[in-house]
Amino acid sequence: MPVIIAGAAVLVLAVCLAIGDFGPGERDAPAAHSQATVRLRFTYWGSIEEKRAIEQAMAKFMERYPWISVEAVQIPNPDYNTKLLAMSSANEEPDLGYMTTELGELLAQQGKFLDLFAFIDRDENLSREEFLDFVWHQIEPEEAWGVSIAVECYGLFYRKDLFEEAGIDPPPSRAEEAWTWEEFVDAAKRLTLDDKGRNAHHPDFDKDRIVRYGVMFETWSEPISNFVFSNGGRWIDGNGEQFLLHEPEAAQAIQMLADLINVHHVAPSPFESKSMPALNVALQAGLTAMIIDGQWINLDLGKAGVNYDIGVLPKLKDSVTVALSGANVIFASTRHPEEAWLLLKWLLDPNEAIDLYADGLWMPTLKAWYTDPALIDRWVGANPAAHPPGFADAMMNQLLKNGVKGIGYYLKHQAEIFPIVKRELIPVWLGQKRAREALDEIRELVAPYFPQ
Repeated sequence: MPVIIAGAAVLVLAVCLAIGDFGPGERDAPAAHSQATVRLRFTYWGSIEEKRAIEQAMAKFMERYPWISVEAVQIPNPDYNTKLLAMSSANEEPDLGYMTTELGELLAQQGKFLDLFAFIDRDENLSREEFLDFVWHQIEPEEAWGVSIAVECYGLFYRKDLFEEAGIDPPPSRAEEAWTWEEFVDAAKRLTLDDKGRNAHHPDFDKDRIVRYGVMFETWSEPISNFVFSNGGRWIDGNGEQFLLHEPEAAQAIQMLADLINVHHVAPSPFESKSMPALNVALQAGLTAMIIDGQWINLDLGKAGVNYDIGVLPKLKDSVTVALSGANVIFASTRHPEEAWLLLKWLLDPNEAIDLYADGLWMPTLKAWYTDPALIDRWVGANPAAHPPGFADAMMNQLLKNGVKGIGYYLKHQAEIFPIVKRELIPVWLGQKRAREALDEIRELVAPYFPQ
């Protein structure tokens, strides 16, 4: 799921009524409200299952706060930035909603969002310290233009039945037992089949007639960052002044991913993937035995009843998972900043939108929901279909212990840099160019954004 939304004013009397803390326990129902109905518009992306989950959460919110009416508008992922930018240019912005990191950075620089720290710092029931450290989206140290919609991370999702058929031990769920890259490639080869049933180890394997891949993955910034960071690589230096993706550790990791496609023939190229369904659907359909994907797909896999589990990602040097999320923002143009904060706070509280977490769409942004056994049981233990046995170690504990902040949280000029990197890496994924050569060229292309 990979960006966020962020008003200041004095709370009206009814909104001042406590909406409770973010731990276990019931909250007092709000007193009767005599003002006219407040109307909010909330925009978001996501799958059909996410649409249902969001609509259910909004219905519960409006039931608790009947004077607030929320119009939830779903926009397809590929069109989201274009639509939001057009709405902003026409001064027709929503009150709040999802935001991608690249567009969010641009709009934040234009002053389009309200500072969320201004809300939370005067909130009697919530503090910054209760959140995981990496959930704030900022361009200034003491201002947050967005907060993570939820926390997400990556894992190795796999079909249990396909592993059993191949006689392969499943990937470990604990970081200390993570597959080496060589073990991962070996398993992927054994699971990749051509139309004659021969796996990729077979001398007569036909790479042009593959009917099931061993693994599928996406090639945008955060999925590849899992392996760049695992290998000790970086996108930029600590001050954000130098581009470092061309350095040997990062280049080697990207080349190893490309070799899955062009050397080992266990994964489709980005072009081949275009003719295939989404990763979670491909896993469900048996078109791949493993996928490297984000935890949000637990929602769809759980609803579909897929026979799957989750392992930690294979490691290069260190076992890591990238922590990422889109942002939730409150637009500065909203006429109802306090009610918008009330809705945003509702969505951030698993107590109030527990189905979004228990059904596998989101992971909490609040620390207590990772450490308190009673709270963990309310979202991880409540729905085994969406949180299979490997989830607790491979995703929840891995995020808490070995989570690495995604590049989307801190890279500047994302709207310019990400398209360059994506475009220039295409020849690498197609086997036409080595990663080091392409990354050296990318370094020159992005140099204007890193003045010395």
